[in-house]
Amino acid sequence: MPVQHNPETAEAWLRQGMALHQHGRLAEAAALYRQVLSLRPRDANALNLLGTVARQSGDLPDALRLIRRAVGLAPEAPVFLASLGGTLAEAGQLEAAARALRAALERRPEDATALRNLGQVLCGLGRPGEALAPLRQAVALAPGQAEPHLALAHAAREAGQAEEAVNASRMALALPELTPELAEQARFLLAALGEAAAPHRAPAAYVRELFDQYAPRFDTDLQERLGYRTPALLAALLERSGVAPAGQLDVLDLGCGTGLSGRALKPFARRLEGMDLSPRMLAEAHRTGLYDQLREADLLEALPRCAGRFDLVAAADVLNYLGELRPALAGMAAALRPGGVLAFSIESGTGGAYALGPGLRYRHDPDAVLASGGGLGLKLLAREEAVLRRERGANVAGQLLLLGMA
Repeated sequence: MPVQHNPETAEAWLRQGMALHQHGRLAEAAALYRQVLSLRPRDANALNLLGTVARQSGDLPDALRLIRRAVGLAPEAPVFLASLGGTLAEAGQLEAAARALRAALERRPEDATALRNLGQVLCGLGRPGEALAPLRQAVALAPGQAEPHLALAHAAREAGQAEEAVNASRMALALPELTPELAEQARFLLAALGEAAAPHRAPAAYVRELFDQYAPRFDTDLQERLGYRTPALLAALLERSGVAPAGQLDVLDLGCGTGLSGRALKPFARRLEGMDLSPRMLAEAHRTGLYDQLREADLLEALPRCAGRFDLVAAADVLNYLGELRPALAGMAAALRPGGVLAFSIESGTGGAYALGPGLRYRHDPDAVLASGGGLGLKLLAREEAVLRRERGANVAGQLLLLGMA
């Protein structure tokens, strides 16, 4: 019998693919899963695993297509239902994700990963109180893993259970072999809960992961649920201050996200560049067709390489993930050409240059920000109070600032 028709060969390919997959060799694993499917098109394991590779590679539509085929072939298999739930969550389809994860847990109630994913989905749906039970169970089942502890800490904080949030963060920090990124996130949570000194900035890995997860539903959530309008407000202030939307400027959109801010800035731009930490946000921004160039970068690291390139540097709701703003302002100022303008928003705070708020964002004293700008040779062009968004039913007060070189 030719080798391509040998069932034992398909099993060997599947096992070899799984071994490669486990070691992060995604392209090689995917090739072997496809070989399995060439022999056995209805192999649910190969379909699910190939869908998992697609998910890890950022191709969520293909991931969902493949994993749904696996579920269709084995609708009672909890592993496929859990895989579908996690992928739906990444795609921003949270209600469907919750249904799939609950179905998986009905069949395999002690799946710690599915429990954690369900808790995070419920938090994403604005139901952190409901998230606590599955997350507590996930922690009980996997006490040596940091991720369930941190997910519980986030949910407890959002649900107003500060003591439980503190305890969960400390439990994560106490784990041996905790990665530096997760340790930094735990300390950041403790700082937001008033149990540690606030760092100078939010952890870059935390911000990247936060917005990667948020990317598929970012525009809908911000505009429809949170009443977000900072980019439009900044654009209006620029125009009132004499910056014409005449398509003549080289513009840098810092923290461009999915392109919401790009839509507001495009009328000013001869050339529009975007920069963001989150690859999934950048993928959404690329689909808008607004940008001439998009870069995945940390602004503090990238701005020094942009000296004298832009007429307008904008940062809508970006600086609230930084505490100490002087390095960012210095980089933004250095990126300007003579006569250029900085346009940015801050969340308003008092009682110090900055403070980390309970929403895991920094609030800044506007006068302290202006003092830092003045020390860098920047002058105030315009200043306006604004409601940046709504959060938990309350307005988030902020200020819009335009600065230019003195």
